Amino acid sequence: MSAARERFLRAIAERLPTRRLEDIRLFAPLRQGGIESGVAVVTAALDAEPGAESVAPPRCTIYRAQYRLTLKGVERGKWEMTMTEEADAPDGTVDEVVRGVLRRAGEEAEPERLAGEALHAALADGEWTGAR
Repeated sequence: MSAARERFLRAIAERLPTRRLEDIRLFAPLRQGGIESGVAVVTAALDAEPGAESVAPPRCTIYRAQYRLTLKGVERGKWEMTMTEEADAPDGTVDEVVRGVLRRAGEEAEPERLAGEALHAALADGEWTGAR
């Protein structure tokens, strides 16, 4: 895994409590004109309200995370990362979101998916962040 991608994952994990992270879909980074940029779709469990019971299907929050790393020039090493809440949706919606992103981008390759136990094990090992 590249240093930029690892830094991106660390930044995502620092913005959301580990217990909420369910899924991260990492799209292939793009390099253009001395700049590397990357995008991820992040799925997080909604914080349940204490004592609240519902018969509705489980819902999640979908975030769009982006980074931009300057590789050349006077600003070499400059790092920018944003994470925006995009939707509160039923579980499973993220697959539709990812298909839409791939279709609009004209991409055929599926994004790398980090989910479930593998995602939490990597986070628990402190591989990306010390925050838990």
